[in-house]
Amino acid sequence: MADGMYGQRTDDTYAHAGFGAPARRGERPAIVVVDLTNGFTDPAHPSGSDLSEVVAATATLIGHARAARVPVVFTTIAYTPAEADGEAVAWLHKAPGMRAMREGSPAVAIDERLPRRAEDVLVVKKGASAFFGTNLASLLTGLGRDTVLVCGATTSGCVRATAVDAVQSGFSVLVPRECVGDRAPGPHEANLFDIHAKYGDVVDLAEAAGYLVELAQGVTLDV
Repeated sequence: MADGMYGQRTDDTYAHAGFGAPARRGERPAIVVVDLTNGFTDPAHPSGSDLSEVVAATATLIGHARAARVPVVFTTIAYTPAEADGEAVAWLHKAPGMRAMREGSPAVAIDERLPRRAEDVLVVKKGASAFFGTNLASLLTGLGRDTVLVCGATTSGCVRATAVDAVQSGFSVLVPRECVGDRAPGPHEANLFDIHAKYGDVVDLAEAAGYLVELAQGVTLDV
């Protein structure tokens, strides 16, 4: 389990239940950068916090992805004025602060500190998961991908939802710990624990980078 954060009894309970087996590492991964937009990475925005370290770590991982010819997909949450001001989007009743994520606003723009390129796909979503109501699953399938490295924000919300839907869509999931962040440490750590137990492997940035370096060097991975 995730560094025994809840103690030996919890670890033993989860092991007995059959959770925590290692995820497969495929040979055709993609990076999905979830909502590292100004609205989440800039504390000046109502929904934001200082995720400078997460942005920097993600930029490092993207650099390794470029060398390995691994595609990078970015996501953003963006609502039309009718959606942001109306009553139709149920999530906005629970999380009204998200109404600030309006199409064309600075809040929904990808953080400029990330090395985004013109060829990188941008998926616009309306909910937590990068897969729900989008073409992400078909896009990754069309690219022949078998593994998804999930980066972004927030760990307890959109990252977790994306990890769950990724594995349910047939992709192996890796979550580089340094590449995800949240507004508070408690939800962040709890959801990393849960992701690692049930949906994918939470790994260090060094391990994720090493995985991509091996691909760039043409090393055949055990799957």
